Amino acid sequence: MRWLLLILLLLLTGLQYRLWWGEGGRLELRRLQQQAQDFERENERLKARNAELAEQIMDLRAGNTVLEQRAREELGLTGKDEIFFQFVEPKAGKNSGE
Repeated sequence: MRWLLLILLLLLTGLQYRLWWGEGGRLELRRLQQQAQDFERENERLKARNAELAEQIMDLRAGNTVLEQRAREELGLTGKDEIFFQFVEPKAGKNSGE
């Protein structure tokens, strides 16, 4: 009878080990839940970025005003009869009089 009890106790201990720490156990479940939450946060961030890009595309298709603004800001382009002035800050530590 003691041998049967000992065998059942060892079997129960082995099953508990697998339940808590083994493959497919509680620790792995926790890790996978955290990973799923991380992926959901990343998806939300990417959805917001996609919405912003879609809005920019709609603006670019709608008219030339946004297109001209982007060309001026990003490429430094000018329109007809315009003069481009660029102001450069003097470098620190140098005196212009010396």
